[in-house]
Amino acid sequence: MRSGPGRRRKPDADVPPGLLLVDKPGGMTSHDVVARARRALSVRKVGHAGTLDPMATGLLVLGVGAATRLLGHVGGTDKTYEATIRLGQATVTDDREGEVLTTTPAAHLTDDAVRSALAAQTGPLLQVPSSVSAVKVAGRRSYDRVRAGEEVELAPRAVTVHELTVHAIGRPTPDLVDVEVTVRCSAGTYVRAIARDAGAALGVGGHLTALRRTASGSFTVAQAASVEDAAAALVAGGGPGCLGLTAAATTVFPERPVTAEEATALVFGQRIAATGDAGLRAAVDPGGRLVALVEDSGSSARVAVGFPPG
Repeated sequence: MRSGPGRRRKPDADVPPGLLLVDKPGGMTSHDVVARARRALSVRKVGHAGTLDPMATGLLVLGVGAATRLLGHVGGTDKTYEATIRLGQATVTDDREGEVLTTTPAAHLTDDAVRSALAAQTGPLLQVPSSVSAVKVAGRRSYDRVRAGEEVELAPRAVTVHELTVHAIGRPTPDLVDVEVTVRCSAGTYVRAIARDAGAALGVGGHLTALRRTASGSFTVAQAASVEDAAAALVAGGGPGCLGLTAAATTVFPERPVTAEEATALVFGQRIAATGDAGLRAAVDPGGRLVALVEDSGSSARVAVGFPPG
């Protein structure tokens, strides 16, 4: 199989499994980043944990090879974003890339009113995602349905905004207010919906003009690199922007050392003795290889996700 003219694709087994921590540039979809990783590594088995909008920049976690089995756990963790909210305009996408729907002068808004409206967007929320989002409706992405001319109304979803910090409030024009914030929230939270809903509560509309993900669970954008540099580091056995499979798993989960005999049992899907610790553990054999994610179930521990050798 060829991945391009004169270029032969490597078997996925030739590339070590691991996570790529990518600092996504603006203007690219998450799928674009995955495609670039596949080209850089000449492998097919690459996925991502948690979509970033094309406008957004910052941390995107990719899994390569067997590490794709970790992505469901990585993607479900809390996220941190830096964002700029513009009050005084509402757009069709709730960010700067969409057509402006309404313009309402925001000159009368006081800083205290702005802070109060944003404070109301913290805690447990029932949030309606933008119709131009990656949420699937009957098997198709909502944004695909909107682009096809369909009217889409998405159901509210339960999210939690743990913390929303206002850093600065500016007025780029007399009728617009820009607010620089940091948001720490649960997975599935739409920061652009926070901008939309705060703007609606203030009666002037709102949208995002900038968004950057700075953390996802245990990983931060300070660890990230370009997708090509992260891919090269993975192949080289380490460096900025990548974590090997065992290091990735033990960053996300507490490590459980296992004996060679226990490792063999886990490879065959057998149970081993429980430790009494709650939650998933990364079972690592004496050679430092990740064998499985295990979880106590009664007096024994079972394999939740296996990582066979080879």
